[in-house]
Amino acid sequence: MLATKADRVPTGAEWLHEVKWDGVRVLVDAHDGRVRMTSRNGNDVTPAWPDLSAPPLGERDLLVDGEVIALNDRGVPDFRVLQHRMHVRNRQEVARLVTRVPATLMVFDLLRLDGDDLTDRPLEERRALLEGLPLGESKWQVPAAYDDGDMLFAATLQQGLEGVVSKRRGSRYRFEARSDDWRKLAHRHRGSFVVGGWRPQVGTADRLASLLVGEMTPDGLRYRGRVGSGIAGATGTRLARLLEPLAADASPFADEVPREDARGTFWVEPRVVVDIDTHGLGYDRLRQPSFQGVRDDLSPEDLA
Repeated sequence: MLATKADRVPTGAEWLHEVKWDGVRVLVDAHDGRVRMTSRNGNDVTPAWPDLSAPPLGERDLLVDGEVIALNDRGVPDFRVLQHRMHVRNRQEVARLVTRVPATLMVFDLLRLDGDDLTDRPLEERRALLEGLPLGESKWQVPAAYDDGDMLFAATLQQGLEGVVSKRRGSRYRFEARSDDWRKLAHRHRGSFVVGGWRPQVGTADRLASLLVGEMTPDGLRYRGRVGSGIAGATGTRLARLLEPLAADASPFADEVPREDARGTFWVEPRVVVDIDTHGLGYDRLRQPSFQGVRDDLSPEDLA
């Protein structure tokens, strides 16, 4: 079951609110002491997650909906961390990654229990049964649900989490349906970054298509990603004129820029500060970044 995008958190007693996790959605079918994990596109992904495939209820039969998450070095669920594990199938490599990139299954819905199909029961009944399962110290966790959506939205924004999913208490579960009974609202965060280079449009040498930006840190300007959204047309022309006098022979970033981003880049002296909207905080690279404007009132030193 999929959530519909919303432009605000719904209010009222009919709604429950949960954290929107930045992970991999899975259906987990456990019976006869065995577990099978299936991705949204129907693939069997069990071999990628051996640390999650031990059934916490032993031989009991259940089907759950959840999200596999892993934390980055800032303690924030981060899909990019999971990418190190998602497609690995070599057993030795998987075993190594289990220790290096530990995963947790956040179980937020219970669809079958001991042979009983629960999908036609109201969400609040399914949640009550789910919260009563003796999951103990397993890698399966049941995340909290909240009555106050506005509070949760503010808290997840402050903590750099992905957003909020709101669910109607009386809703039934419908496989593969995108339902208005489930609504999702992701955060956008705005921050100031320093331009260290730019890339032209394909087939041109002077039409600016994207910026390479970084974050000021005690270790220097650290690369945070490439920004192309919001730079079309006249905006790109103005940025090109602003950056042209700052041309440099080498990258100003203290760390290495990935080859695919560095290819074709024109480096500049790190003097221009821009505001960027991005999806989530606490990541090594900006996620879905969007250019918002040049900050003439800020210098790179102001961001240190």
